Amino acid sequence: TNPCGIALGSSVSQAWTRALSTDQDSANGGIVAINKEVNLEAAETFHGFFTEIIAAPSFTDDALELLTKKKNRRLIQTVKPLRADDSLRFKSAPGGLLVQEADSIRPNPEDFKVVTERQPSEEELHGLLFAWRVVKHVKSNAIVFTSSTQSLGIGAGQMSRVDSARIAMLKAKNADLDLKDSLVASDAFFPFADGLLVCADAGAKAVIQPGGSVRDEEVIQAANERGIAMIFTGKRHFRH
Repeated sequence: TNPCGIALGSSVSQAWTRALSTDQDSANGGIVAINKEVNLEAAETFHGFFTEIIAAPSFTDDALELLTKKKNRRLIQTVKPLRADDSLRFKSAPGGLLVQEADSIRPNPEDFKVVTERQPSEEELHGLLFAWRVVKHVKSNAIVFTSSTQSLGIGAGQMSRVDSARIAMLKAKNADLDLKDSLVASDAFFPFADGLLVCADAGAKAVIQPGGSVRDEEVIQAANERGIAMIFTGKRHFRH
């Protein structure tokens, strides 16, 4: 339930190619989720790659004809789910259920606060918004490196945030993706400066995170020393 790669594109094919480049090994035999209709051009890019499930709002007839040639592939037409209450999430636990509010945060730049000496450029801000949307769907502790259009390295579900940063950096290296001038999102605050320094050493130029640590000033100082622009959102994501 962690994404191997997420991307935007001017076409489904372009978005798929970008997303796949993040971690092709892990994506093998996985699930592809698309928010646009799948046409024949897109289907041809998927067809040669082993996927268990392709989910999309719709498929053209010629795309369906091609994609159904593989016997064990499932095609799902997505519809808006019907829920009595979409504001809560439930997980089983010994003797009962754990209930938490859904993470329905939508990024609002007006609520963001630049806390570093260097301000993010308009291009960086656009990319940080994308990174903030991506990290929402990665299990805590989560660190993601992105460009303005695609994920570059995803570090998910570690006990230490600095380990998540190291794993994200390693994933990018294994995929031959350059992290120079990359953007970073952290789903919760950096408790120490070490995680941010791992991101800086990897080549990150801007970071978005909730803020709220007792060591925020230490983290901000480390960002200033490395010339990194950093934004506090004031709200954290969670995915457990």
